[in-house]
Amino acid sequence: MRVLLTSLVLAAAFVMPASAANREAVPVAGTIQFDVFRGDSLFGTHILRFEENGDELRVTTDVELRVRIGPITVFRYKHDAVEVYDNGHLIHIVSTTLKDGEQLSVNIERHGDVFVGRGSDEEGNALAVSISASLTPSSHWAGYVAGLDTIINTETGGEMPVTITELGMAYIEVGGRQMETRHIRLEGSLTLELWYDTNGEWVRSQFVARGQDITYVRRDI
Repeated sequence: MRVLLTSLVLAAAFVMPASAANREAVPVAGTIQFDVFRGDSLFGTHILRFEENGDELRVTTDVELRVRIGPITVFRYKHDAVEVYDNGHLIHIVSTTLKDGEQLSVNIERHGDVFVGRGSDEEGNALAVSISASLTPSSHWAGYVAGLDTIINTETGGEMPVTITELGMAYIEVGGRQMETRHIRLEGSLTLELWYDTNGEWVRSQFVARGQDITYVRRDI
């Protein structure tokens, strides 16, 4: 019975339209907090806050990563974003990102079947954006449906080609206990391993960046 229920949950996630947010993925406590490790060293934090008001859902993301050698900062990444959903559908994204010393920004809104507004290239130059409103943002919290091949890059506001690979169900340790999770791989600008509980809530991530192993560890479960 447990296997059957798990299969039904996953099947529902697979047929969900790409533009609709999975409200089951919103944590009861209203936050998802990760400590981010570079190897065995604490690298920073990735925190999401969820505010629900009737049919509106507002998701705020704050990412702060930093590497110091003594008192000197040799690497810093900062990403702040707000996603606004109405009745499960994404209607607005605003973000600012400090990446490789460049300042990127996004401000796009849904108008009919497209998102329009301003984004950035990787050098921080402003660009006009007009992309399909059916696309899912790259914020990871809501998960990704099987077969998805394009998402919104929340750093730039542009389209990001991706490959989503289902890696099956797996038990992993989260918050000191074993948890059944859906494991997927997302290949895009980075290749990420992502784990979600059976409701679709994001609980773990791992990837390699600049030759370093990066691990996301939940601290609020």
